[in-house]
Amino acid sequence: MTTVYDIPPGKLIEAAALDLKEKVKLERPEWSYYIKTGASRERAPENEDWWWVRAAAVLRKIYVKGPVGVQRLRVVYGGRENKGHKPEKFRRAGGMIIRTLLQDFDKLGYTEKVGKEGRRITSKGKSYLDRIASTIAVKKE
Repeated sequence: MTTVYDIPPGKLIEAAALDLKEKVKLERPEWSYYIKTGASRERAPENEDWWWVRAAAVLRKIYVKGPVGVQRLRVVYGGRENKGHKPEKFRRAGGMIIRTLLQDFDKLGYTEKVGKEGRRITSKGKSYLDRIASTIAVKKE
């Protein structure tokens, strides 16, 4: 049985993003068309499907590192802010994007809250990502 650990992360995230958009029908909020992903970014994302790519990346990160909370995920997706002549400084990513995605995954049953530790992936979420990983492995062979 192929799992998430057996597939390169880029291929898994790309396939999961496409699946979340087309089959699961994960909704993109209206406000997501007009925002940056964090303080370290100068512009909004250029990729039209960035919402589903971020959703797939967050779900994979919870699978691999879980349980994780919003603050830890903000650090993972943060970056250096260019301050001109001043030294660059690390800034965390926007929390509303991650929080909204986690709430959507809770509604779908892919994640669940674990007290104050954050969220962990459920068996439904594991089987979802493992199914995508196995389809990638079959296409590869």
